Amino acid sequence: MITIEGGGVTSARGYRAGAVMARIKPGSERPDLVLVCSDRPAAAAAAFTTNRVQAAPIQVDREHLEHGCARAVVLNAGNANACTGAQGVVDARRMCEVAAAALGVRTEEVLVCSTGVIGVPMPMPAVEAALPALANGLTVDGGPAAARAIMTTDTVPKEVAVELAVADGAVRIGGMAKGAGMIAPHMATMLSVVTTDAVIGREALQALLAAAVERSFNCVTVDGDMSTNDTIIVLANGAGGVDVGPGAPSHEAFAAALEHVCRQLARMVARDGEGATKLVPVQVQGALDEAEARRIGLSVANSNLVKTAIFGNDPNWGRILCAAGYAGVDFDPDQVEVSLCGVPIFRQGAGLPFDKAALSQAMRADEVVIRIDLQRGSAAAEVFTCDFSYDYVRINADYTT
Repeated sequence: MITIEGGGVTSARGYRAGAVMARIKPGSERPDLVLVCSDRPAAAAAAFTTNRVQAAPIQVDREHLEHGCARAVVLNAGNANACTGAQGVVDARRMCEVAAAALGVRTEEVLVCSTGVIGVPMPMPAVEAALPALANGLTVDGGPAAARAIMTTDTVPKEVAVELAVADGAVRIGGMAKGAGMIAPHMATMLSVVTTDAVIGREALQALLAAAVERSFNCVTVDGDMSTNDTIIVLANGAGGVDVGPGAPSHEAFAAALEHVCRQLARMVARDGEGATKLVPVQVQGALDEAEARRIGLSVANSNLVKTAIFGNDPNWGRILCAAGYAGVDFDPDQVEVSLCGVPIFRQGAGLPFDKAALSQAMRADEVVIRIDLQRGSAAAEVFTCDFSYDYVRINADYTT
């Protein structure tokens, strides 16, 4: 598997994308409406937020996914179309209808995603006016523009693509994501579209996506707040002609590649957390199973006390142990070992001697790794978070004002 430099959602064969400025958010002067389109019907799989409050696009997507295939995804930034009542569902369906008409496909072959402020009606005249020109301007080089246009409080676009060489050819997988705040499983708050030119059925693709999400987007947290709009959509259009379905020689390799793409996007989301200065991987090993390793990892990653200590370059290991201890996992603290930036700091129920000044300096790095070994099994999990800075409060204190 090789990384495609500069690759993204149009790196797989048979996909085009583009973005235009529809001024969905009042005062916006940047592209905010996106289309990603396959040149042929594609198997479609998706995962959504488990928040009981769900945005209108999710309802529409669930309906359209019952048909098993899709041709396009329309996405917008600046308006979540969430908590907008029956009209919100009407508007989400209308976005699919207009996009479908412009692309010459069936309405149920279009999926829709929205992100932005909750509770504001979608400005449909602006959306409807912009969609035809957007559909006519799609290109195979439009992936980077699409990734930039779905950003809200993100500071950088998030894209990744890989090529997997197999016995009967090559498979490409590419994707984009947005997400910086309101990030917590299940699923982590973000929008993501992943495309592949592999041949695989919808049910098999859904199973692989579910497994990949569990080890990627469900292992990322910025602030512990789950959104109403979380969506990841995967399209597989078969343009590469390589079968990766169950029983195919390349099935397991494809599954690993899909998980890799999702994990890379999840890492990018965590690193770009609102106000973040550092990526913080929390690696838990020695667990009885992956679920309990993930549970402890998320408990530590969601601790504001841990996250503020990381921001302040403070090797306060007591906060890490405390957060692990209230995760609800029955481990023996006397058996736990903890390291920070590769420096052992806790073992056999007590702190270890270390050079505090040197470790504090090491914590100024862009990536600060917390490693916890429970020493009770062989399972492991890795969770991604970021530090908690003054800017997080500033960004979210005036989000709508």
